[in-house]
Amino acid sequence: MAFQNPPSSAATSEVEAIAANRANWDDRADVHARSQMYAVDAFLADPTDISWVVRNDLAVLAPHLPETGVQGRSLLHLQCHIGTDTVSWARLGAVEVHGLDLSPNSLRHAARIAEADGRDITFVEGDARFASTLLDRRFDTIVTSTGTIVWLPELTAWARSIHDLLEPGGVFVIRDDHPILGAMQYEPWEIDDDYFGGGDARVYSDSGTYTEDSDGQIAHAINHEWRHDLGEVTGALLGAGLVLEAVHELPFMDWPAFADLEPCEQGWRLPAGKPRIPLNFAVVARRPRERNLG
Repeated sequence: MAFQNPPSSAATSEVEAIAANRANWDDRADVHARSQMYAVDAFLADPTDISWVVRNDLAVLAPHLPETGVQGRSLLHLQCHIGTDTVSWARLGAVEVHGLDLSPNSLRHAARIAEADGRDITFVEGDARFASTLLDRRFDTIVTSTGTIVWLPELTAWARSIHDLLEPGGVFVIRDDHPILGAMQYEPWEIDDDYFGGGDARVYSDSGTYTEDSDGQIAHAINHEWRHDLGEVTGALLGAGLVLEAVHELPFMDWPAFADLEPCEQGWRLPAGKPRIPLNFAVVARRPRERNLG
């Protein structure tokens, strides 16, 4: 991927940056839907299959759920992309399942996949920061994971939306790439970019995506990403009135972000002898139950 200097606010507004990202993910949706990595046909052929992303998410979330897991619980999947993870949550027994994403083309694929699986899932187009203005209901569970919050310019509104969309006592989980990775070069292993959030967008051009053999397939190649350090993520959730129940730093991730990674049960991890750094983080938070003052 070719990196550029961050544009000034006059050169690229936040609205323009979000629009560029939407066009990029519209392109990615077609590439991903036909990729071996997502393996949509195989996923639909096996109604017991649960995506590896959701298996990893559930491992983090399960201790904070009833023994029945998500079965019978309403669920919102933020930044749901083409919906294989959303359908996986429905296969696990979640009900009244909703998926929200910025990319209309991603949602077209998601609706097709859900219909092919016989799932009645509601998909909503919109910015995850403002989800509570787009949905007139609450959920028992809200999930988001794997390459999501770097596409959001700030997290205050995002966290407030999550709070407002949760039922009192409802639980939220985010599991995502650890923010330290965005600050690092891997060969040699050194810091070459900001770790802390709050700066300008990182802008780069990449005509490929993270699925196999995708170079040159993305027409809208400009990406805008925003740094969000772990303190910012947890601080936004606390500031929105949520209670943190768990914070994890994990030695695996869901995609081969750089050449040194090797396959493992959860996805990809660094081989023995490489620096021991976190590749994922996860946070579980809950909306407090309302007090009875009567």
